[in-house]
Amino acid sequence: MYEFIRGAVDFVGPEYIVIENNGIGYQISTPNPFIYSSKMETMVTVYTYHYVREDVSALYGFETREEKKLFTKLLNVSGIGPKGALAILASGEVQQVVIAIEDEDESFLVKFPGVGKKTARQMILDLKGKLQDVVPDFFPNLFNAEKFALPKPSNTVAFEEAILALKALGYSEKEIKKISPELRKEQLSTDQYIKKALQRLLK
Repeated sequence: MYEFIRGAVDFVGPEYIVIENNGIGYQISTPNPFIYSSKMETMVTVYTYHYVREDVSALYGFETREEKKLFTKLLNVSGIGPKGALAILASGEVQQVVIAIEDEDESFLVKFPGVGKKTARQMILDLKGKLQDVVPDFFPNLFNAEKFALPKPSNTVAFEEAILALKALGYSEKEIKKISPELRKEQLSTDQYIKKALQRLLK
């Protein structure tokens, strides 16, 4: 229904952002909302997917069409809903997920919240060999998050926001506490904290 929404970033929270377009605020759930923190009140393009079920109507948004394509394909896998698909995409590395599926790397896939061995196997069964349109230049160099790193703030608000975002993605208190001490030693933006946390959680 909506290919994308272009507008100003009005709000950023742990679970969603609000994009204002012609006086209307669109609530859009995204894998990592805090990537938009540095773009408050600036114009952005968010590629959207309108999810509709009997009791649910929600907008999900992505930075790229590739992320959106992978999200829609993940929704077709039995056992994966929108929240689970967002958690998988939150690492920001579409190629890494595609490679794991193509290589039948169950041990990597089960590290995402809500993905057990059965679901990982189903992902491989349903999607292997069907993701070329997600990554046309198959198996390119993995996305380097540090290359696009945001300036480092000197406060703990970013850390607390990152923890809220991780909880919203479905990671447990136990998993988060395990990596928190190491993360606290660094001064990062919310986006960087989330990316670094996901790198640790997926090891």
